[in-house]
Amino acid sequence: MKVVVASENPVKVQASQEAFEKQFPQQAIEVVAVTAESCVGDQPLSDDETRHGAINRLRNASKLQPDADFWVGLEGGVDTFNGQLMTFAWMAVLAADGRSSMARTVTLPLPPSVKRLVEAGLELGEDNDRIFSTANSKHKGGAFGLLTDGQFTRGGVYTDTLFIALVPFINELYQ
Repeated sequence: MKVVVASENPVKVQASQEAFEKQFPQQAIEVVAVTAESCVGDQPLSDDETRHGAINRLRNASKLQPDADFWVGLEGGVDTFNGQLMTFAWMAVLAADGRSSMARTVTLPLPPSVKRLVEAGLELGEDNDRIFSTANSKHKGGAFGLLTDGQFTRGGVYTDTLFIALVPFINELYQ
């Protein structure tokens, strides 16, 4: 089974590999990473913008690599709910037969110091690197890993959510 992931971010690629292997354990999974545009800001600032970014990525990936069984778009974003800045991501999946599915991760409340930097125009990954004195955290555990002392990681949250997004492709009740 060929799966095209609309990102070369190693966290997104690994999460896709793991989610597909768990949902399709009898299949050999080939994951191909491509750089596909989200057509939204580098830091999506709403639930809707983040969801559209995931959809746009998978559509653009399907144009770049039309010979696949599945295309996956993963997009992380932030939004403010009742004054609290939260981070989350959307997973969008498209199958070669035209069926699609989506799921959103859990939300993680972000500290006020991160909120101030996001409001100043910085991307969440850059904010985390500054505040936590790390480098390239968005390609590692992300805000989830940094704020939970590694109990949850960006990759783990993405894997679990993508696993859920794949349920309609394997459960006969969705057919």
